[in-house]
Amino acid sequence: MSNPYEDSPRSDPPDESTPVDVTVVDSVKRPGRGIYLLPNLFTTATVFAGFYAIIAAIKGHYETAAWVIFVAGAMDGLDGRVARMTNTQSDFGKEYDSLADMVSFGLAPALIVYLWSLNSMSQYGWYWSQVGWVGAFVFAVGAALRLARFNTQIAHQDPRYFCGLPSPAAAGVVAGLVWVCSDAGLDGKFLAIPALLLTVLAGGLMVSNVNYYSFKDLKLNERVPFRYVLITVGIFILIAINPPMVLFLMALSYMASGIFLAIYQYRQRQHV
Repeated sequence: MSNPYEDSPRSDPPDESTPVDVTVVDSVKRPGRGIYLLPNLFTTATVFAGFYAIIAAIKGHYETAAWVIFVAGAMDGLDGRVARMTNTQSDFGKEYDSLADMVSFGLAPALIVYLWSLNSMSQYGWYWSQVGWVGAFVFAVGAALRLARFNTQIAHQDPRYFCGLPSPAAAGVVAGLVWVCSDAGLDGKFLAIPALLLTVLAGGLMVSNVNYYSFKDLKLNERVPFRYVLITVGIFILIAINPPMVLFLMALSYMASGIFLAIYQYRQRQHV
C-alpha cells in the first residue's frame, strides 16, 4: 500500500548529456537575418534619386532636380512589381519603401518648390514669407501622413484604388511644374502664388479620402489587344518629343482624375 504522505515522483531536469529534440527547436520560427537584394536595389535607387534631387536644388539646378524626381518615381514603381513577380516581399522591404518615399516624394519635392519659388514670397513681407515655407511644409507632412495611413490600412483597402493621392503622383505634379517652367525659362519668383496653390492642393489630396485608381489589377503577363501596344508606343513618342510638358500633364491629369471620380460617385449616391 502506498504512503499517502509520500511525495509524488518528480522527473529530474535533463543534464547536458540529455539529447535535445531537434524537431521542437526547428519548429520555432526565427526571423530571417538577410534581405532580398533585387527589390531593395530599386528602393535604394529611389532614395539616391531623391537625395540627388535635393543636392541639385540646393545648387540651383532646378530642372535637373525636377526630372530626377520622375526617375525616382520609375524606380519606386519597379521595386513593388519586381518584389511581387519574384515573390520576394518582406516586412523590411515595405518599411524601407515607405522611408524611401518620404525622402524622394515628400521632402525632396517640398524643398525643390520652396527653393525655386516659394521662398521668393518674402519680397511681399514677413507674413508672406511664412506662408511660403508653410505651404512647402503642408506638402511634406501630407506625404508623411499619407504613407503612415497607407501602412496601417493596407489590409482593409480595396487594392484597385488608393485612398488619397499617392505621394509619387503628388511629387510628379510639383516637380513637373518646376521642370516645365525651368525648361521654358520662367523664373519661379513670378509664379509663387500658382506654385503655392498647386503645392497645397497636392498635399491636401494626399491626406484626403479621394480614391485613385492603383493599376494593381493590370496583369503584365497576360495577352492584351494589339491597340494597347500602339497606345503605349504613342505615349513614349509624346514623352520623347516634350518630356517635361507630357509628364507634367500626365501627373496633373492623374491628380484631377480622383477629383472627377469623387464628384461622379457623389452624384451617383445622390441619384440613388
